[in-house]
Amino acid sequence: MLMSNLFGERLRAKPAEAALISHVYLLRGGYMRPVGSGIYSLLTPCVRVQQKIEKIIREEMDKIGGQEVRLPVVVPAELWKESGRFSSVGSELLRLTDRANRDMVLSMTHEEAAVHLAKTEAKSYLDYPFMIYQIQTKFRDEPRARGGLIRVREFTMKDAYSFHTSFEDLDGYYDKVHKAYERVFERVGLDVVSIYSDTGMMGGTGAHEFMLLSEAGEDSIIICDKCSYKANMEVATCREEEHSANATEEANEIVHTPDVESIEGLAKFLNINENRTVKAVVYYADDLKLPVIVFIRGDLQVNEAKLRNLINSEVNELADLHKYGLVPGFIGPSDEILNNFKVVIDSSLRDRVNMVVGANKSGYHIKGFSFFRDLTKNVEFNDVAKVKEGQLCPVCGAPLRIKRGIEMGNIFKLGSKYTKSMSMRYTDKDGTQKTPLMGCYGIGIGRLIAGIIEASHDDYGPIWPKNIAPWQVYICAINLSESLVKEKAYELYESLKCKFEVLFDDRNISAGAQFADADLLGSPLRIIISKRNLEKDQVEVVIRNDRKSEYVNCKEICKFIEDFYKD
Repeated sequence: MLMSNLFGERLRAKPAEAALISHVYLLRGGYMRPVGSGIYSLLTPCVRVQQKIEKIIREEMDKIGGQEVRLPVVVPAELWKESGRFSSVGSELLRLTDRANRDMVLSMTHEEAAVHLAKTEAKSYLDYPFMIYQIQTKFRDEPRARGGLIRVREFTMKDAYSFHTSFEDLDGYYDKVHKAYERVFERVGLDVVSIYSDTGMMGGTGAHEFMLLSEAGEDSIIICDKCSYKANMEVATCREEEHSANATEEANEIVHTPDVESIEGLAKFLNINENRTVKAVVYYADDLKLPVIVFIRGDLQVNEAKLRNLINSEVNELADLHKYGLVPGFIGPSDEILNNFKVVIDSSLRDRVNMVVGANKSGYHIKGFSFFRDLTKNVEFNDVAKVKEGQLCPVCGAPLRIKRGIEMGNIFKLGSKYTKSMSMRYTDKDGTQKTPLMGCYGIGIGRLIAGIIEASHDDYGPIWPKNIAPWQVYICAINLSESLVKEKAYELYESLKCKFEVLFDDRNISAGAQFADADLLGSPLRIIISKRNLEKDQVEVVIRNDRKSEYVNCKEICKFIEDFYKD
């Protein structure tokens, strides 16, 4: 392609709305342009990268028996009502009505559509197992669109759905997909980690996320450097801390703590560590239609994903505590509280004695509180805490670290969550009707593009891996008004474009401007043609990833490029 014909322009200045490196370079390099919040038009360079990534994904999905299909973007709401998600998913699901006033859904994911298709075709055990996949546009009405292609509203995704007649078969295929994902990420040049994750709104019995470790990420990843333990903060656990089992229980003492409504203030007022205090966090459980009080050690935070999974309800922090007779800042565990509210007590409080708790009276706390002694009602302890840096690995006991990460893909064991609710059945070999099991597997294409830039760039632009760069070779002709330069540049372009993907900068502009655009477009090889070099019958070749250059004889340039791309 000739640069003079390339649609779009490169920007010299950093766009004001862009914070992440990938967002900056995708805008500056003419890869995409904003249409609305979290909605972008993709230009030719980005489309070329995307097509190469999609080719790799298709190859790896086909290797494990996947069959490509195309499911509709807009589907009747009845499908989502069958699964139960039409009402359970929040405002991120875009609901609409057609001209006949029928409820419709703009798909943010395609489990329902996949089941609808599969149950019309797979009616006998002989039809199983199978996997269908697609690369399709989706829409999620994301309230916090940010970071360019990292968090968007409209996006392109590869989603796959497998169907099985046994958990053993589902588990085996899940492992195959896991390995296929590892190959995909390796082939596109990304070093990701596979971590345990929360199933979230997808539901099911297990899930993994593939995370790119990056400070640009929104997710917190818990990692043990000593063993293989890795987990998303939403599901991460740690080893319970040891404490003295022989501590002498102190008598309860009600202490006046005026104007002390925070854990930090309480610990300072009583001159104790925050881990000697008990914090109460009050939520409203949307599905249960009642308040839930969580008691947790004062130095820890509630993990709302764990809490949602434990009580099987969406939760939101409750602001109006007085409405329920609760005293903000002074709520503590008592028989009255346990009898009148749904209470969750975190595992961090198991066997703890001599703790400081709220007295359920404004301006007062209780010292010397012990859960098993001071509550007549039997209590259960459940892990609903966020893991902290330095807490101990649940597997090997080594200190844990917290890293930031960007989710590149995910896989779920859905089990019968959708097939059962949508009445998908097959006839087994014994003639009985059974419900198939299901797995689903996603990769965000746009997020993958952004992640590659976050992981591979310099101060000048993206450094694309060889196999996904928009063009393999970028030709810069310095001073095209020189007849020798113009003749040789076009001659080289015509000879190379038959074998390679070549972008020729045929604009008669300064060398600096050409080099800046070449950096933003990130081709692995840049060929610089100048009069001085041509007089020596050579060209300068710059390798993008390390900016090293060497001079190559004009007759040997084709072989040089071939050798470069063999590696």
